[in-house]
Amino acid sequence: MEEQRLEIGKPAPDFELEAFQNGEVKKIKLSSLKGKWVALVFYPADFTFVCPTELGELADKYSEFQENNIEIMSLSTDTVFVHKAWFDNSETIKKIKYPMLADPTGRVCRDYGVYIQEEGLALRGTFIIDPKGILKAFEVNDNSIGRNAKELFRKMKAAQFVEEHGDKVCPASWEPGKDVLQPGLDLVGKI
Repeated sequence: MEEQRLEIGKPAPDFELEAFQNGEVKKIKLSSLKGKWVALVFYPADFTFVCPTELGELADKYSEFQENNIEIMSLSTDTVFVHKAWFDNSETIKKIKYPMLADPTGRVCRDYGVYIQEEGLALRGTFIIDPKGILKAFEVNDNSIGRNAKELFRKMKAAQFVEEHGDKVCPASWEPGKDVLQPGLDLVGKI
């Protein structure tokens, strides 16, 4: 089987997986979310240590993401039954309202290049997908390094701004409402 290569500006690999959300198991197909921005957040495993800190932080900001047309979906190689057991036993995970996707075969993890073959787990991968299903950004961390929900939200807002204002770009540490740049010869050597 040939490994798929992810490319910014190209379609994100589509998938359909079972998800645990709001006490129910349902199927979610990535392509059914066209029209929404998607933050796809891979993590190694349920009942671990860094993962609940990240997923809990995302849960705390979930309504803010939703208000900005962004769907969060977490994904590990655990089953929906393990997701439910974790939800039932962890006060932090009980806060999660977004879909917790199950990829027990590792197929989607492989498609996104985050599968650790020797462990059957995923790396901490974060993928930003636009409303047309196009991959706009991704970042993959070692599993010992936690992510930041506020920074993910900032990146999503920057991607949305650029999508709306294609002739402008967002500089380092840009926040909504801050100055942006308009590329052109007049800026060359002036920044």
